[in-house]
Amino acid sequence: MGKPAKIDQKGRLKIPASVIDGLKETGTEFFIASEDGQSARIYPMRVWAEIEKKLVKLSANNRNMQKLLVRAKYFGQSVNMDAHGRVLIPFLLRKTALIRGEVDVLDFQTYLEVWNHARFVKNLHRSPITEQDELLLDKLTS
Repeated sequence: MGKPAKIDQKGRLKIPASVIDGLKETGTEFFIASEDGQSARIYPMRVWAEIEKKLVKLSANNRNMQKLLVRAKYFGQSVNMDAHGRVLIPFLLRKTALIRGEVDVLDFQTYLEVWNHARFVKNLHRSPITEQDELLLDKLTS
């Protein structure tokens, strides 16, 4: 579910209270990355370490995996959550993803995804639910 949040003047995201407790269970170190520069993904470090291990192993023989690894390294940065539940979004990613002011935070099973609010809404409108999507949802719920 998306949660509204704000990026402060220093580029820090205050993680929404509804997800902070679950994140603190994984520690206070995170890796913030993006595969396309349009949004930021915040991974607990132990989750990211497993992903990176797999990407490194697979990228030796797979150009698509190399692309993902290069983008993760380009946009990515290790960060620590401060005592107030804030994480610093890397400058380059804030700039390319337009992450400032009002943002939306999506809580996925193993990471958080942060979007510029206007960009997120625009993407939702550009990519409406199709009949094929509805069929897949019906299949998943039956």
